Amino acid sequence: MEKTKIISPLPGTFYRKPSPEATPYKNDGDSVKAGDVIGLIEVMKNFHEIKAERSGDSIIFRAEDSAPIQPGDIIAELED
Repeated sequence: MEKTKIISPLPGTFYRKPSPEATPYKNDGDSVKAGDVIGLIEVMKNFHEIKAERSGDSIIFRAEDSAPIQPGDIIAELED
């Protein structure tokens, strides 16, 4: 099974949902289509959507919700 890594392009705080009371964009094990938003990175009160560049049968998050993240960190992995 091939894995595709989704890498952080920015430093900031990673969020798996659009607001504290909302449901996550995706949960571990969910299928993902190219272009799906999987999370947000907050940089100085600006929020940047993180989208899957390709489709996958299952997503596994490596970054925790509300965790600090650096460029190059693995946010999630997609399994084909």
